[in-house]
Amino acid sequence: MTVLAGIGDEAGPALADQVAAIAELGWSGIELRTIDGTSVAELSEADFDRVAGTLAELGLRTVCVDSRIGDWSTVITGDFGRDLAELRVLAARCARLGTRFVRVMSYPNDGLHADEWERRTLRRMRELALRAEQADLVLLHENCAGWAGAYPGRALRMLEEAGTPALRLLFDTGNGIAYGYSSFDHLTTLVEYVAHVHVKDGRATPSGPQWTVPGAGEARVSDCLAVLTAHGYQGALSIEPHLNLRPHEGDAGTGSADGFTAAGRALESLLTAARDVSDR
Repeated sequence: MTVLAGIGDEAGPALADQVAAIAELGWSGIELRTIDGTSVAELSEADFDRVAGTLAELGLRTVCVDSRIGDWSTVITGDFGRDLAELRVLAARCARLGTRFVRVMSYPNDGLHADEWERRTLRRMRELALRAEQADLVLLHENCAGWAGAYPGRALRMLEEAGTPALRLLFDTGNGIAYGYSSFDHLTTLVEYVAHVHVKDGRATPSGPQWTVPGAGEARVSDCLAVLTAHGYQGALSIEPHLNLRPHEGDAGTGSADGFTAAGRALESLLTAARDVSDR
């Protein structure tokens, strides 16, 4: 059965805010990105112990840890050693949290020729996937920033080059709105490789994306859920609504979890409607 979860810091910076929002929804899963603005890999040992202990005490399942590896805050010419170090830390921390999934991206360009950007990206992703396999992790590449983010053909090439099930795909329903492509079409090409899903929705405007609760925007969230269901998807559905927090835009958040819980309820409604259709 699909687990419902949410990226905690979208509800609030402190762990207490994050778990309270998940509890209000009555869900069993949480996705970790930052605690009090600090990424999971950068938490002190004492702080991480408190996080892991709290989640264990509450019986919350960690469905994924979102790393900074290859994401919008990096570039392909940056220090690869930092990424390898982060992966080493997360290997130990994911084992403690009970998850094998680590979210990654594929490195924004930094003025390189397209061929060189491709070569360096594929080399890095191969190395990361190999190390993930050795650590019993699965890297989940998100359709967001980087070389393969918006291009299904590139994502397939990356998976082929890595040659290991330790690299799979994370599909975000709303990222096409931000990056100018059809998320639905993206999914239909890659659905068999999708191991984790982020749910957001919104509309494209001249001033940038306007984020909404799932089902109220242009991302065809219901259609995406139908495609996933038809292909037997049984992974987590994790909300990342961007209604309180938009980290890639430098937005520190509103301090309110209202948008997070509203997005969760909207997702529940979409799933209920989908089940009603399938039962007819």
